[in-house]
Amino acid sequence: MEQNILSKQRETLGLKSLRWTVQDLVIIGVFSAATKISTMLVTIMGGGPNPIGFMAKNLIFTTMLVIMLYRVRKPGTLCLFICINLIISMLLLGASVTLIPSAFMAGLLAELLVSSSGGINKKWGPVLAVGAYDLLSKIFSLGMTWLFSRENPAMILVIIPIVFIGYIGSIGGLFTGVKAVKELEHAGIIR
Repeated sequence: MEQNILSKQRETLGLKSLRWTVQDLVIIGVFSAATKISTMLVTIMGGGPNPIGFMAKNLIFTTMLVIMLYRVRKPGTLCLFICINLIISMLLLGASVTLIPSAFMAGLLAELLVSSSGGINKKWGPVLAVGAYDLLSKIFSLGMTWLFSRENPAMILVIIPIVFIGYIGSIGGLFTGVKAVKELEHAGIIR
């Protein structure tokens, strides 16, 4: 009886939707793996680091992240996705451990920004979360680069254009993500 009252109170307050279901966790995991595999394929097929490859990787990453956040609209989803993605990067690709704090801090700040501006359930919530995460992660990663290359500050001048080129792909990914979400809503995959 008491459990029924508590569950009804949660439903009226909207707290039932704060928990991830098994389906949500599977979707987050599948999107994390698919994002990592597709960006790896772009890197391999691109023949190494080049501007088109940087833009394509960021475009794919941002597009898939927007789609995933529209599908799983719960607080903390972005941070969980980032954690899974960073673990995959560390284990499979040997990603730098220095990227973890900047990416996770960017994810937390993006989540806070979205929750303070109305929440992830708003129509523009996922796009705001991904846009803020992309921008903040680029800024924080440049900050980490500056921190580790203080002895040779000219090194960061080489890295800034590369990060900017990648960010152009991220901005494009926001638009392609919204376009893909509209198509998936029309198909009934995203509600």
